Amino acid sequence: MRAFRIAYDGTDYYGYQRQPDVPTVEDAIFDALRTLSVLEDDEEKPTGYAAAGRTDAGVSALAQTIALEAPTWLTPRALNAELPAEVRAWAVADAPDGFHATHHATRREYTYHLYAPAADSRSDRNDVEPDELTRERAVDDDRFVAACEGLSGTHDFHNLTPDDRNTERSPTLEASRDGDYVVLTVVADGFARELVRRLVSLARAVGTGEASLEKLSRALASEPLPGHEGIAPAPPEPLVLTDVAYPDLSFEIDRQAAESARGVFASRSIERRTGARVARHVADGVR
Repeated sequence: MRAFRIAYDGTDYYGYQRQPDVPTVEDAIFDALRTLSVLEDDEEKPTGYAAAGRTDAGVSALAQTIALEAPTWLTPRALNAELPAEVRAWAVADAPDGFHATHHATRREYTYHLYAPAADSRSDRNDVEPDELTRERAVDDDRFVAACEGLSGTHDFHNLTPDDRNTERSPTLEASRDGDYVVLTVVADGFARELVRRLVSLARAVGTGEASLEKLSRALASEPLPGHEGIAPAPPEPLVLTDVAYPDLSFEIDRQAAESARGVFASRSIERRTGARVARHVADGVR
């Protein structure tokens, strides 16, 4: 058994888990394993295979973790030779027999990069008053932090997930400001579907003043929220699976594979900053 750390840009994928007729990260990994003859054409999945989590469409990962029975020559760099550029293996660990990447994870960490200028700040562009969009998305940091504290701890989150069982969870939410962004870190041993993104939506609604702190109590109560008060998930693209903990595994970074991953994602960062600059230019020019 071997476990691999996988980083990916989920923007162009319909989530991690395989689905018929649409591209997924798992499909990309299985295709690479088939090309390397680690997975036979008539096999549905590798022997002993499991993944740490099933990220939604558009969600990215730094530390998705997969485990499978694999030959010792299957290093991260060997796997990368057949993976698409936006999916990169970068570390590996030997795992004991019977290891399961889903069930043996003791902690999962997600990070959400929320565009949410501080409510009392001015625009950093030419020291002008904030535009309408900035005002709409501005949050009061104290209210946002209070929402995070209220949502932390053990609760039944049945109003914040489409799941109808195993909805009691114990997340910890911590927020920090980074310029016009609030970086929200959510940690738990496991998550119900869409829970992280709905936590973000609810904390943002409280932070902007769209919802009162009382909304937290209603969302965490045993009664279902009426339809018009339902909490939709926040957009998936700002969400990253940043860590999965396995106390009994010791991951070794493959330096060449890690350098490849850094190069790919640094290049994508430049492309997206350039795209944002162009979009800002056009927005400013429309008068």
